[in-house]
Parts: sequence; C-alpha cells; structure tokens
Amino acid sequence: MRHFIIDTDTASDDAVALVMALQHPEVQVEAITVVAGNVPLGHGVQNALYTVERCSKSTPVYVGIDKPMLRPLETAQFCHGEDGMGDIGLPLSGRKPAEGHAVDVLIETIHKHAGRITLVTLGPLTNVATALLRDPSIATAVERCVIMGGIGFGYGNIIPAAEYNIWVDPSAAKIVFESGLPIQMVGWDVSHKHATFTSEQADALHSMSGLAAFCVDIQKALREFGISYLKQDGFDLPDPIAMAVALEPSVATVTKRLRVDIEAQSELTRGATVVDHLRVSGREPNADVVLEASRERFLETLYAAVRNAD
Repeated sequence: MRHFIIDTDTASDDAVALVMALQHPEVQVEAITVVAGNVPLGHGVQNALYTVERCSKSTPVYVGIDKPMLRPLETAQFCHGEDGMGDIGLPLSGRKPAEGHAVDVLIETIHKHAGRITLVTLGPLTNVATALLRDPSIATAVERCVIMGGIGFGYGNIIPAAEYNIWVDPSAAKIVFESGLPIQMVGWDVSHKHATFTSEQADALHSMSGLAAFCVDIQKALREFGISYLKQDGFDLPDPIAMAVALEPSVATVTKRLRVDIEAQSELTRGATVVDHLRVSGREPNADVVLEASRERFLETLYAAVRNAD
C-alpha cells in the first residue's frame, strides 16, 4: 500500500483527481489538506468532503490557509462556477472537517511515513510552503512530490506566461521549488495537450457509472469556459492527469531533469515557471519536468477509478 497526502483547492477538476486517488486499490490517502485557490477556502473544504462522501470513504479533510502569502486571493470561480463544482446544485454545505490545521497535518503525516509518502499538490502551494518554512526537514522525508502547476512548454491559462496555481501564490511556489523536495512538475501544457475532452468523449466517460457521471457533470462551467475562452474542444482535466502521473508513473512518457525558477515580482510574468531547457543558467536542476504524457494510459487510470463504481 502506497501512502499519499493530497493538498488541494478543491474545484471540479480537483474532485476528479481525488476520486482517482481515493478509488485506487493500492493507495491509502492519509489526509486531504485544503488551501484557498480555485474557490475560497470554505468552499474548497466542503467540495473535498462531498467528494470523499461520494466515494464512500472516510479520509480526513483538513482546513488550511485562506489566502496567498503576500497577495489577496484571486479565485478561479469564473471558470469552475461560484461553488467550484459547476453550479449544478450539489448540496455542498454542512459537512465537518477533521480537527487540526492542514499545515500541522502535512508536517506530521510526512514524518509519520518518512521516505514512503507521496505528496500531490493540486492547487496553490501556500500550505506546503508554510509547512516547509516551519519544518524544512520534511523536504527530504517526502519520497515523491507531484505538483500540478506551471508550464513545461507553451503558454499560460491565466496570463500568457503563467499557469493559475503558480500565479495565485508565486511566493509560495518559489519556496517550494527551492526547498529540495523531490518535485515532478506536471504543467498545464500537459493537460491542454493530452487531457482535453470533447462532448463525445465526455459522454462516453459519463456513461460508465454514477461516479463517472459525477466527474463529468461538475465540469459544466469548466466546459463552457474551455470552449468560449480557451478555444478548446471541451474541458481539460489538469489535476487528474497530474494525479494519473502520481498513481501510474508510466503515464509520463517524456520527463527531463531541469532547473525551474519562479517569477514572483513582475506583474507581466508573475507566476511564470522559468524552465531552463538548454541549461544556460548553469544552475542545478531542481525538478523532473513532465513534457509529454500518454493519453491512453491517463484514460486507463481514470476509467479504472470510475468504471462500475456506483
């Protein structure tokens, strides 16, 4: 059994990633820690709790930090819906999170399973950076840290130079990327290329089970945003393809050990992941950057989580 801890700003694609981890037969999700990002913190907590409930699991969900380190929170409700789950009328209130703070839980859980814990981050890195500032030793206690964030190649989804999770709290991202964590970065470019679902593909997924239908239905707002704003064929699922890499490493087909620096000052390029592909900086690589992925293996991992799961 593999041990995971998942840090998330739970909106519609995060929820699918949680389903994939919670349903995996060889993975024990020790804790879900929630950070503000896609939605305000309270929304994210309720969305995570609801998703755990839909999976008939009892994984504890912990409340984390409600805003970026040095900036006001700028949510992504414009693409995920006001409730973060597509605004389809789900009962997303009244559930109680576990006692304890997410930052404390990150530190405690990493040390408890030192050398055997996979940390998967699906949102801004505020909780993780704060934990590292409090206890830098957790960086070497993590076996693997899979980060959905940044851009390996290509362009951003919030500003031309940056992906949303890093853009929201670039100061936190800078701390994390310079911490010594064993980072595997799965950028938005990977999702845009390999994890976009047309209406026909979404319908095929929807038909697999009640849980699969949930995973598609909550993308209602994201689908509209993807088509009208990003000019995609449908919605893409960045957090699920990152989770697929965490669950099944062979999903990543091209990975390079590269230097990644975070732009935290400029407003023009705020949150940019500056990836030194040609190693012109002379700086030591600090991340395994996923540049290509197998859509077929990603879909196999997703389908395995939801097929016949009612």
